[in-house]
Amino acid sequence: MESYDRGPVNVAVLEETIGAAFERVVTSGPDADALVEAATGRRWTYAELDVEVDRLARGLMASGVQKGDRVGIWAPNCAEWVMLQLATAKIGAILVNINPAYRTHELAYVLRQSGVRTLVSATAFKSSDYVTMVAEVQADCPALTDIVFLGTLDWDRLRTEQVDERQLRARGAELGHTDPINIQYTSGTTGFPKGATLSHRNILNNGFFVGGLINLAPGDRVCIPVPFYHCFGMVMGNLGALTHGATIVIPAPGFDPGITLATVAAERCTALYGVPTMFIAMLGHPDFATFDLSSLRTGIMAGSVCPVEVMKRVVADMHMAEVAICYGMTETSPVSCQTLVDDDLERRTATIGRVHPHLEIKIVNPDTGATVERGQPGEFCTRGYSVMLGYWNEPAKTAEVIDADGWMHTGDLAVMGEDGYCAVVGRIKDMVIRGGENVYPREIEEFLYTHPDIDDAQVIGVPDAKYGEEICAWVRMKPGCAPLDAERLRAFAGGKLAHYKIPRYVLVVDEFPMTVTGKIRKVDMRNESVKLLGLDPG
Repeated sequence: MESYDRGPVNVAVLEETIGAAFERVVTSGPDADALVEAATGRRWTYAELDVEVDRLARGLMASGVQKGDRVGIWAPNCAEWVMLQLATAKIGAILVNINPAYRTHELAYVLRQSGVRTLVSATAFKSSDYVTMVAEVQADCPALTDIVFLGTLDWDRLRTEQVDERQLRARGAELGHTDPINIQYTSGTTGFPKGATLSHRNILNNGFFVGGLINLAPGDRVCIPVPFYHCFGMVMGNLGALTHGATIVIPAPGFDPGITLATVAAERCTALYGVPTMFIAMLGHPDFATFDLSSLRTGIMAGSVCPVEVMKRVVADMHMAEVAICYGMTETSPVSCQTLVDDDLERRTATIGRVHPHLEIKIVNPDTGATVERGQPGEFCTRGYSVMLGYWNEPAKTAEVIDADGWMHTGDLAVMGEDGYCAVVGRIKDMVIRGGENVYPREIEEFLYTHPDIDDAQVIGVPDAKYGEEICAWVRMKPGCAPLDAERLRAFAGGKLAHYKIPRYVLVVDEFPMTVTGKIRKVDMRNESVKLLGLDPG
């Protein structure tokens, strides 16, 4: 059987704008909690949030923001982030998400590349002085005509100088649900990031179906410690909650395991989102046992594969019996596959689930484009409502990943089982070709997890004069265990792995280089390995 599947269509796609969908939910449950900011104690019902969003939307219009103008948001998680997300959608402005960790070089690039007209920014976060950095880049960003700092008179101005209600309604009537509404910059491993351009239809539906598959409903309270500037936070989190009438709970501006646990307990959250490293940090908190997490039922884990032991504890100790695994990428709004709430532990740790509603997926030979048989590895491709409109102002780069038939080529290597469940085995760029043999790092990593002393492992290819590439394993040891060397690892792997899959090099580390969304940066690992091992980079 071919590696092709399509999702269920029993629940209809939402053919409306984000603003219209939000207003529909407000009407159905105006007095329900919509948004809670735990750090400040501020909270809004759906009716109250609707008033705030409309006030902000009318203020943006009064400041001159037109349909299609780009409005940047450079801030950590806060209530105003959610309000701006909804307000820009109501007036057809394109929200540009800017990573709070960016420095001046990256900030200037994103502002120029997207042509941001209005920038809404925090004044500071952690060690970053945003006011100073904005001042440094402003002269190099000719499109930037308005800067609004949160918590200042700038923000007050937006909320007081407003067009009238009729003008807001007239603007809403001009909008189409396939219009671009969001630009998210992908954390590319080489070169400058690319701006994935997403429509109302893209992200509204993806949030809706993610939430639907974990049975979100009015009364659910969703704790969202993942960053809003990323799809996980603003789509799977915010839109996932809002489209089902649930409550968004913001535990803190940035992730803190203790604060997140305390917020879940205090707010009686029923769902919790995070990447595996976040759950590991919460489970490892010294006061973990003191937090009452009995209200939890479900949640989403995404960003990377979850180790079995971690998943067992999330289900048992955090009461998240219905936690789901999601897989996707920014360019697909983001989710393409998801496990179901009643899937067994094996499917939740060894697979990324099945195809999402109203989407198609296939696994193809990267060289020929032919769909491979089930059980065979190939490139994961997806098609449907979730595929981005394109990279902002980069048609050539868009054509490299979306083919003439509308298939998004993800660059991920995956295997589809007979039951339709898929497993990601690596990236095409991460695949190691050693002496002509294709080696999939994920297979070796899974094997290394079986070593009793290894806590975590990552495998990469490094340059080799004889074989082209050799296998290098980065391992993190369990507390109290002696560091492994290559000889001991070869002895453990002998007779269990083919000789060409056994790592030649082993580096014991305390941590792996990661993006803020929990994905391993293997390009950084390669560069560091070449230096540490004294290899010729080729």
